[in-house]
Amino acid sequence: MQPRNSRLNSAALRGAVDLAAVKAAGEAAQKAEQARAERARQAAAAEADGVAPQPAYQLVIDVTEDTFETEVVQRSTEVPVVIDFWAEWCGPCKQLSPILEGLAEEYAGRFVLAKIDVDANQLIAQQFGIQGIPAVMAVVAGQLVPLFQGAESAANVRKVLDQLILVAEQRFGISGGAVAPGEPADAAGPQRPEDPALAAAHDALDAGDLGGAIRAYQNVLADQPGNTEAKLGLAQAELLQRVEGLDLQAVRAAAAADPKDVGTQLQAADLDLVGGHVEDAFGRLVDTVGRTFGEDRDTARLRLLELFEVIGPEDPRVVAARAALARVLF
Repeated sequence: MQPRNSRLNSAALRGAVDLAAVKAAGEAAQKAEQARAERARQAAAAEADGVAPQPAYQLVIDVTEDTFETEVVQRSTEVPVVIDFWAEWCGPCKQLSPILEGLAEEYAGRFVLAKIDVDANQLIAQQFGIQGIPAVMAVVAGQLVPLFQGAESAANVRKVLDQLILVAEQRFGISGGAVAPGEPADAAGPQRPEDPALAAAHDALDAGDLGGAIRAYQNVLADQPGNTEAKLGLAQAELLQRVEGLDLQAVRAAAAADPKDVGTQLQAADLDLVGGHVEDAFGRLVDTVGRTFGEDRDTARLRLLELFEVIGPEDPRVVAARAALARVLF
């Protein structure tokens, strides 16, 4: 188990946003295709042997500290995993849980619902920073995505799930869904033909050639202005280039000493994001926009919009920060 706002694996942690997310997306898509192919192979073998095929995975599962790695982290490379933090004594949980379970059945494998009893799994609740229940989060390709806290209507939950599934498909190529016996693995998910120019940009980013990656992503966007993956890669490469050589402690001390120094606040926000403190980075820049005017305000606002690109427009934290930005601007 890793703490909240972290990559949920044993690799070096970069926060809820992985700054090599372009690479992670490709790897996740590849793992998802491999998993679908393996499920299709097993189903075909079972059919040939006259054995009734088994479901690809259970739609609703009870998860403990011992099974979290397998049932949530590893499973999230195949299908979005929605986590329902609940307890027997929690009244609102008894309203929300049946809604989530019903939608898991309705969505028929487009996500898996993992139920975690916070009383029986207190360590997980502490590490995720659960302060109230019900609380609902998701894990996609090993990355944590906070969704909402408190009871919600089925209509609102459905909207959140639709956004989550869209992000999982578009960014990571993870579509979930069971593979019917004999169905080709390719039919279970969207095809992602590799763009040589985009692959070259990814390779440059992976190799740490930030300047080369920036140029390569810009070239892709010159031909394909709407390419979401290139926009994400460019935003990440530019962010990493900006924080090169910065001293974390020195920048944070300077930012605390002079909140009106916009340049220092921008550096601190960049470092916050790289360290995985997404809400802190957004909050710092929203506050900076609120206390500045003219060119300084516009500079802070534009940097905040750039950081939104790093995280992705559908992320709930971006949605919340956009609302906060609108409040201080208008």
